[in-house]
Amino acid sequence: MRFLNIIAWVAVVDVLLLFPLIWASRWVAHNEEVVAILGPVHGFLFIALIGLCAYGSIQRWWGWWFPVLVVVTLGPIGSLVGDWIIRRQIKAEAGHTA
Repeated sequence: MRFLNIIAWVAVVDVLLLFPLIWASRWVAHNEEVVAILGPVHGFLFIALIGLCAYGSIQRWWGWWFPVLVVVTLGPIGSLVGDWIIRRQIKAEAGHTA
């Protein structure tokens, strides 16, 4: 569960950075300075999310669907959805064992 919390925090920070990044993009404000800073930060967080989710898959904590979902959805949205799914599964399993 602690590892899921790390993934959730990275995803939340990444999604919060996406809003100013989209605003600063060439389609809205065309602010290259902001894009030059936030773009690589988002890229690093995206790679971190994939790595964290893949590590969990290697440890067999969840299936490979989780890192694939992160890649397909381009990062934070997929990891938050995957996090929600896994937390529901953990709660359901805990309810059956109690």
